[in-house]
Amino acid sequence: MDDIRIPFNRPCVVDTSLGFVERALASPIHAGDGTFTNQCQTIIEGELGVRKALLTTSCTHALEMAALLLDIRPGDEVIVPSFTFVSTANAFALRGARIVFADIRQDTLNIDETRVESLFSDRTRAIVPVHYAGVGCEMDTLTALAAQRGLRQRGVAVVEDNAHGLFGKWCGRPLGSFGVLATQSFHESKNFSCGEGGALIVNDPSLLDRAEIVREKGTNRSRFFRGQVDKYSWLELGSSYLLSDVLAALLASQLEQRVQIQARRHAIWKRYESELNEWAVVQGVRLPFVPSEADHTAHMFYLRMPSLDVRQRFIGHLRSRGILAVFHYLPLHLSDVGRGMGGRPGDCPVAEEVSDRIVRLPLYAALTEDEQDEVIAGVRAFRA
Repeated sequence: MDDIRIPFNRPCVVDTSLGFVERALASPIHAGDGTFTNQCQTIIEGELGVRKALLTTSCTHALEMAALLLDIRPGDEVIVPSFTFVSTANAFALRGARIVFADIRQDTLNIDETRVESLFSDRTRAIVPVHYAGVGCEMDTLTALAAQRGLRQRGVAVVEDNAHGLFGKWCGRPLGSFGVLATQSFHESKNFSCGEGGALIVNDPSLLDRAEIVREKGTNRSRFFRGQVDKYSWLELGSSYLLSDVLAALLASQLEQRVQIQARRHAIWKRYESELNEWAVVQGVRLPFVPSEADHTAHMFYLRMPSLDVRQRFIGHLRSRGILAVFHYLPLHLSDVGRGMGGRPGDCPVAEEVSDRIVRLPLYAALTEDEQDEVIAGVRAFRA
C-alpha cells in the first residue's frame, strides 16, 4: 500500500485523545466499567434516549449478547439482510439459528421491508435490520411486522444492527431506539472509534439485569462491585464482553466532540454529492439515496457503477492516482455457510447486483480539502 497517498479510512483521533488515554493509564482501573466507560455510556444513553448502553469489546460481541438474551436456540430462524457484514448473521448462527436471508431495497440498500413478511415461519424469532451507511430502515413497518407475529408465536424481536448509524435518526427518532435491542460499532472504520469496540443498547426493561449478567461472564459481578450483593456467582451463560477503560478513554474523547466530528463528515459527504452529481448522470453512476425521513450519519459515500467491469476499472484508475477506493459486502446467502443454509443465486437479486457494482470513496473526519479535491478530480477524470 506504499503507493497510496489518500487511504480509504483514517481512524478518528481528536486533540484530546492522548490526554484522555494518559488519564486512563494513570488510573488504578484499566479494566471495564471504569470512569471513561461510564462517561461513554452516559453520552450514548442521553443522545439516543435509551434505557441502557453497555460498552462491549466489539459490535460482534454485542450481537452475540443479543442472541443470548433472546434465548436463541437450535432450530430458530433469524431474518437478516444478505448485504451485510458476517457478524450480523454469525452471532445468531452460533446459537444454532438458521439464518433466513432477505434482499435489500434498490434505493437505500437497506433490508426490503416489503419482502420480510414472506420470510416468516413459525420458527422466526428475530429480524435484524442494518441501517446501511447510517440511513435508517423502514422501522415502523418492521416493528409492526414483528409485533403482529409475536402475538401468534413465541415472540419476534427486532434487533437493530446500528454499526453505521450512531446519532442518525428515522422520522426524528434516534436509530438504536426502535428495537428490543440494538448494537453499535466503534471499529477503526466507524465515525467514532477506539480501534475495536462496540455497545449493546437495551430498550426492553425486562432484559436490563440479564444484559449486565451476560456481559460479566454470566455472573452478577457488577452488582457485587456496587455493594448490592455480598458475593457474586455464576447465574447463566455469558462471556467477557467488557471493553477496557483505556480504550473507552479514546472513545470518550471523540464522543465529547461528536458535534464537530459529525459536522465535518457531513460537509465532506455533501461536497461529494454536489460536485459528483453531474459526472454521475453522464456516466450512468448512481449516488447514495437518502429519504426525507432519514437523518443519516455521513458514514460512507458510495457510487453504484454500471457494471462489475466498470467498478474494477474505476478502483484501478483511482489507485493509479494514489487514492484507495474499495468495494463492500459480498452477499451472505452466496457464501459457503449461506449456501449451507439454503442460499442460492437469484435469491436476493438486488444484493447480488449491488455487491458487484458498489464502490466507496475515502471519507473520514481528517480528510483535508486538498485531499478531497484530489479525490473529486480523480473521479471526474474517469470514463465508464
